Amino acid sequence: MNQLIEIIAGLIAVIFIFAPHEFAHAFVAYKCGDPTAKMQGRMTLNPIKHLDPAGFLMCAVVGFGWAKPVPIYPGNFHKYRKGLFCTAIAGVVTNYIIAFIAYPLYLVVLNYLYYANIDFFYSNEWLDALVKILYYAFFFIYAYGLGIVVFNLLPLYPLDGFRVVESFTREVNPVRRFLRNYGQYILIVLILESFLCDMLIRYTSLPYVSYFDILGWLGWFAKNIVGFPITAFWNWIFGIPIPFL
Repeated sequence: MNQLIEIIAGLIAVIFIFAPHEFAHAFVAYKCGDPTAKMQGRMTLNPIKHLDPAGFLMCAVVGFGWAKPVPIYPGNFHKYRKGLFCTAIAGVVTNYIIAFIAYPLYLVVLNYLYYANIDFFYSNEWLDALVKILYYAFFFIYAYGLGIVVFNLLPLYPLDGFRVVESFTREVNPVRRFLRNYGQYILIVLILESFLCDMLIRYTSLPYVSYFDILGWLGWFAKNIVGFPITAFWNWIFGIPIPFL
């Protein structure tokens, strides 16, 4: 039952992560002079327009997935470099703001709704499941959102981080060309390496394998470094001890 609850909460979280992320790309691109996404119906918060079915399920089940990339034609930007940079970071900035909002909602539901009435929810199975879905969803929106922020800023094609590199470099730049030509292959290697490490940790007695999980380290960085201002601020507001590294 708990596993089903987490999957449902994960599906809800993915919608609130990916749809605003892609909308932000489309909206900022439009404001910078490129109407391509708007003309194709992508400047909307409707998740159906943005979610890729396979990427949607993958993210909800294993914590890694993808959405349909928003079509952008940088040649339409009023100022090429500024437009490319602003459009590139729009998605991750939006995810960070959403994570900032989701974390206190998670605290409220967990501490002031669920724990404060735990006996009542234990005696009402469906209400218990509903509230668990709610606080898991808020937590996943926070946690997955931070993961998306860090992962998407990797300077590898086709991630947003590569678009940031594009905004600061010329097309003939050898590093940019390398990241453009081989970035997707590096991503595949990183994902497979992380999956292998996870399998080894689960089914063998080799706990030190986790030290070689590169994406795992990125997840740690997202939670403990990128997310620290959010948890520190809201824990202080709620009077919860702040977890220092």
